[in-house]
Amino acid sequence: MRYRMTALAAAVAMPFAVPAGATDLEVTHWWTSGGEAAAVAELAKAFDATGNKWVDGAVAGGGNTARPIMISRITGGDPMGATQFNHGRQTEELIQAGLLRDLTDLANKEGWANLVQPKSLLDSCTVDGKIYCAPVNIHSWEWLWLSNKAFEDAGVPVPKNWDEFVAAAPALEKAGKIPLAIGGQPWQSGGALRVLMVAIGGPDVYQKVYGDKDAEVAAGPEVAKVFAAADNARKMAAKSNVQDWNQATNLVITGQAGGQIMGDWAQGEFQVAGQVAGKDYTCLPGLGMHEVISTGGDAFYFPKLADEGKSKAQEALASALLDPKTQVAFNLKKGSLPIRGDIDLGAANDCMKKGLAILAKGGTIPSGEQLMSQDSLNQINDLFVEFFNTPSMTPEAAQKRFAEIVGTAD
Repeated sequence: MRYRMTALAAAVAMPFAVPAGATDLEVTHWWTSGGEAAAVAELAKAFDATGNKWVDGAVAGGGNTARPIMISRITGGDPMGATQFNHGRQTEELIQAGLLRDLTDLANKEGWANLVQPKSLLDSCTVDGKIYCAPVNIHSWEWLWLSNKAFEDAGVPVPKNWDEFVAAAPALEKAGKIPLAIGGQPWQSGGALRVLMVAIGGPDVYQKVYGDKDAEVAAGPEVAKVFAAADNARKMAAKSNVQDWNQATNLVITGQAGGQIMGDWAQGEFQVAGQVAGKDYTCLPGLGMHEVISTGGDAFYFPKLADEGKSKAQEALASALLDPKTQVAFNLKKGSLPIRGDIDLGAANDCMKKGLAILAKGGTIPSGEQLMSQDSLNQINDLFVEFFNTPSMTPEAAQKRFAEIVGTAD
């Protein structure tokens, strides 16, 4: 896939046509941090340009809090006009129940199959040959974000990989810094495990564990190395007493913490804070160990509605989400990568350029949400919250329980 690094594509997007009978459309999502709010405002602006009106339905608390609320509304007969979910298997039951709208005709008309890259993103929207969602970005979990100031204060070089980061932890602690910032939400520690699985175990081990659900590999020596790394992470994060992910990111932004394992959505927080990639902070894809990124991210699904005007507005929104101008404006503020391979990202910062280069080389893996059901991922998340909060739990005991979850995962 090839992303052009010139400065023009936003200008060539055609203006949206204003439909007759324009209407309000409630759109639910869980983007509530400063960087996320700035990004979602670009989607609202693009939809409002169609003559319709974006009615914001943000649900605080992140995906694990918002997702059950959104599902409950759809199944309970109070559907919104559109809702965010992650790429993957989160909507399987809603589709099977016939509650979500089929977008195949629109997708075929606009040639989504030729625009959306990598192909796996549209595959995640497709069930029994029908397309049920409009992907908007590629978000990858596999990043270590480092505060250049924290390492300068500690008198040690900014690390180039996970091993150097672990080695620098004592100097950070001596300087009064928290080596690793991790919030208390379960998905954060569960996500950190997946990142360590890729970085320490390698992409093949990750695929065998999360994709093939191979309990033998999960219980084996390669994954034992991952749990040893997780033990280091637990020790480095012992004084990271924050809850939300963006609070942990703020510890890095303000130089109170050395680093954070977090997806590339953290870039939006650095941007809002006025920090510059490569100058104020450093990013290491794959923790500097394996330069790969996952092709997770966000997509919008559209519940079936009886109102014909709102149904037309749904189509206008789906079309606007994939418009090249929207893709540029939204992803530059979100810190994510666009789902189109034919647009300009000349304004991309150093970290986004690293992600684009990896994407162009095909250095991608499926996200956890694409490989496992949400129930299985939640079990792993809960285990890792317990592991991080229970110093007496050995890595060996945690790995044994992890392998049991993998063996029964779907």
